[in-house]
Amino acid sequence: MYQVTKETIIADIMKNAPYTMPLFQGIGMHCMGCAMASGENVEQACAAHGVDADEFIERLNKFIAENA
Repeated sequence: MYQVTKETIIADIMKNAPYTMPLFQGIGMHCMGCAMASGENVEQACAAHGVDADEFIERLNKFIAENA
């Protein structure tokens, strides 16, 4: 099963679990079209958007487990 960590690059998530896009959009991260997505990890993206990285990663991984 695909697992996201703080170090996971946003573009890798979009490649491996594109169905998670609505979660990113729901918190104001429109990462799929952002040039930063290819080099920014989840922790950096969360910090830039004022989102708690641990909570978001937990939500992402739960969503992936339920929808993979």
